[in-house]
Amino acid sequence: MADTIYALSSGRPPAGIAVIRLSGRQVSEINRLFVNGAEKLRPRTAHLRELRDPLTRDLLDQALVLVLPGPRTVTGEDMAEWHCHGGQAVVRAVLAALAALGAARPELRLREAVAGEFTRRAFENGRIDLNEAEGLADLLSAETESQRRAALLMAEGHFSRRLEHWREALLRCSALTESLLDFSDEDDVPESGAERELRASVAALSAEMERQLAAPAAERLRDGVRLVLAGPPNAGKSTLLNALVGREAAIVSDIAGTTRDRIEVPVQLGGVAFVVTDTAGLAEQTGDSIERIGIDRARQAIETCDILLWLGDPADCPRADAIRIAAQMDRDDWQGQGGANIAISARTGANMPELIGLILARAASLIPAEGEFALHERQRAGVREMVDALEAVQAEHDLLIVAEQLRSARLAMDRLIGRSGVEDMLDALFGRFCIGK
Repeated sequence: MADTIYALSSGRPPAGIAVIRLSGRQVSEINRLFVNGAEKLRPRTAHLRELRDPLTRDLLDQALVLVLPGPRTVTGEDMAEWHCHGGQAVVRAVLAALAALGAARPELRLREAVAGEFTRRAFENGRIDLNEAEGLADLLSAETESQRRAALLMAEGHFSRRLEHWREALLRCSALTESLLDFSDEDDVPESGAERELRASVAALSAEMERQLAAPAAERLRDGVRLVLAGPPNAGKSTLLNALVGREAAIVSDIAGTTRDRIEVPVQLGGVAFVVTDTAGLAEQTGDSIERIGIDRARQAIETCDILLWLGDPADCPRADAIRIAAQMDRDDWQGQGGANIAISARTGANMPELIGLILARAASLIPAEGEFALHERQRAGVREMVDALEAVQAEHDLLIVAEQLRSARLAMDRLIGRSGVEDMLDALFGRFCIGK
């Protein structure tokens, strides 16, 4: 029999309300020991009741008590929630009474939950699949609006429903293949129309999966779009970095070569996470070995970044897709440069909103649009495995091999949903959750 678990599932006290959650087979008995008249409580209805220590009968709190019979609960098990006053002493007393009861009555198998255990039970009891669990983990750690939107779509099952559609299509293709094999066993010629239907279905399914793989990945949402500032010395890169991040993150000086290494600062712009990198000035010649290393690292950053802000001569820009900036327009000797996308003054703020608009427009193609979810590396690898199997089907004429490739695609689907072959990553996933989740 599984343990009955409990935890504080709301924010750390002090708070207005503290929600203590219990889940497991012994919830009804434990509720009866703490709550007078617990057997009369109506399911899924809040009742104001006294909570008393079962061992001492001391009053712990006046709480709203909810009884939630399984399997129609978050975890799929019998659950209870005690909505207590949110003071530290109240929470400490109730949790201590639960721990004492667990020690005094070992047959109840009552213990405090570990991180993510409520959500893991929901997964194990079929209330959510692995992708919805990953979406919930992302939602709990979301810091930007774009991260929140994409994680919420994943947690609500949008990708899971697409997978179910793909799974049904795979099963239809497998059933059609088996029927064609049955014809061949009877020395009949397989119906050409049925085989054309199979080939068309496999091609359409493969194309749909390929479109999903072509969509922006979740890693940019989580880690941030890589935005690099580059140009010659004294071009205004550090001043622009400070203006973008809203603080003095980089030293600003008229002395050439002040920035000798990359400076990386995370920032949110328009609800999107960025990692802004200030680089060493790209001097044509230098006798300083440290500065040469900084320049080499600057060139590496230019090559690998998602968006490049170039603050030098537009003709010298190293990437065709860069945003070319004529900076320092507040200087008395400033002259506009032909070929620049925008002229700004990071010091006075002139045209900075327009520059941020350009950056966000470029970033829009790198992150999921509103209403779209994003796949993590594990999910993308699973979809790619299915696509590879379907491409092998399209290149194969032996129906026995076709049936085996479709079986491989179904196994990849099972791993993606979490039905098989994922035990090694479950502890790491659910360990990302807090104790009360």
